Amino acid sequence: MWGATGGFGAAAGVLFGGILTDLLSWEWIFFVNIPVGLIGLALTPLWIDDSRDETARTFDVPGATLITSSLIVLVLGITQANEWGWGSATTWLVFAGAAALFVLFLGWESRQAAPLVPASIFRVRTVLGANIAGFILATALFSMFLMLTLYMQQVLGMTPLKTGLGYLAVAGTAIVWANVGAFLVNRVGAKWVIAAGMSLMTVGMILFTQVSVGGSYAADLLPGFLVIGIGMPFCYVGVAIAAVAGVSAQEAGLASGLYNTTQQIGGALGIAILSAVATSVTRGALGSGDAQAQAAVDGFRAAFWVGVAVTAIGVAASLYFIRSRDLDAVVESTPAPA
Repeated sequence: MWGATGGFGAAAGVLFGGILTDLLSWEWIFFVNIPVGLIGLALTPLWIDDSRDETARTFDVPGATLITSSLIVLVLGITQANEWGWGSATTWLVFAGAAALFVLFLGWESRQAAPLVPASIFRVRTVLGANIAGFILATALFSMFLMLTLYMQQVLGMTPLKTGLGYLAVAGTAIVWANVGAFLVNRVGAKWVIAAGMSLMTVGMILFTQVSVGGSYAADLLPGFLVIGIGMPFCYVGVAIAAVAGVSAQEAGLASGLYNTTQQIGGALGIAILSAVATSVTRGALGSGDAQAQAAVDGFRAAFWVGVAVTAIGVAASLYFIRSRDLDAVVESTPAPA
C-alpha cells in the first residue's frame, strides 16, 4: 500500500501542480500543503499507534547537523558549478568541504553509543540494495519530471494546465500497475519486481532521449509516460518491502526512516546533477549558434542519457544486493490478519 501510494503520489504531484499553477498561481503549490499538513496533524493521533524505543535517551544532534550540512554544501557545489566553472578553485573547495563534513559525520557516528545511523544496518545487503535503488529511483524520477515539464512548456508551448494534464497518463497507469506490482511481489518476489521496474524506467528514459524541437505529446512523450507509469509503481512497491527486509523489529523504524531519507537525498542530488548537465550542454549549444529551442532540447537529451545510466545502475544494484532470504524473513515475521 505504501509503495502504491508513493508511485501514484509522485505522478499526481506534477498533475495537480500544473492545475494549481494555471488556475490559481504558482504560489499555490506551497499554499496547498497547509491544509494537507493540518489534516495530517489532526488525524495522526487518531489513526497512528504510538511507537517508541524505551532504550533511547538522546538524539544525535551533531550527527544530524553534520550530514545535513554536507548534503547542503554538495548540492550548492553541483548547482553553482556552471557559474563558477567546474575546474575553478571555488568549485573544488566547496566539494572538498562537503567531503570533509561527510568524513566528520562518519567519524562522529563511529564513536556514538546511539548513532543517528548505525553502520550495522548496512550489513544487511537487501537493506543496502533497497536504499541504493530508492536513491536511484528518486534521482531519475524527480529530475525527469522537471526536465519533461520544461520541455513541454518551453519547447512544445504547452500551458501549465495542459502540462499537468499531460502527466495524467503516468498517474493513471501507475494506479493500475501498482496493483499488478503488489500481486507480482507475492508471485516472483520483490527482487525481480524491482529489477523489472528499473528496467522499464531505463526504457522510458531512452524514449525521452528522442525528444525533438518539432515534436508532439503523442509521439515524443506518451510512449515514455506509459512505460514509466508501469516501471515507477513496480519500483516503489518492491523497494518499500526490501527497505525493511532482514532487520529486527526494533530497527524497522530506522530502516524505513533511512529509506525515506535516501529518497529525498536522491531527488535533491538528481535535480541538481541533471539540471547542471542540461544547463551546461544548452549553453554550449547556444554558444555554437543553435537556436534557443534546439539548444534546450540538446540539454534535455543529455540529461536523459545521464538518467539512462543511472537507472541502468539501479537494475544491476537490485539484482546484486537484494537477496530472497532477507525478503522471506519479512513475510514470515508479518502477522496474519485477525
